[in-house]
Amino acid sequence: MFARSVSIRLKPNSVAEFNRALENYIVPLLRKQDGFRDEFALVAPNGSEVVAISLWDQKENADAYGRETYPEVLKTLGKVVRGTPEVHTREVSFSTFHNITAHAAS
Repeated sequence: MFARSVSIRLKPNSVAEFNRALENYIVPLLRKQDGFRDEFALVAPNGSEVVAISLWDQKENADAYGRETYPEVLKTLGKVVRGTPEVHTREVSFSTFHNITAHAAS
């Protein structure tokens, strides 16, 4: 399993708009992607920053999303994002979600 983390600096007072875009546009788009497993967002207490993490079955699927669909997502978030988000893809070494899905598959 692989995680794709995106660190985003938000414009002031835009957490609600970010959450609406995530729920109404981005997550439905992610669900259509091969290998997508889960998405969650962590918001800083002052609302200035978000780390969005998506889980993928294979690195190739996370990378394909990054090349083919993520640029469209960035355009959608243009109203709420300051600067350029920082993106990293890493292998998941431990996760209770990963363990739950592994048990469910067996």
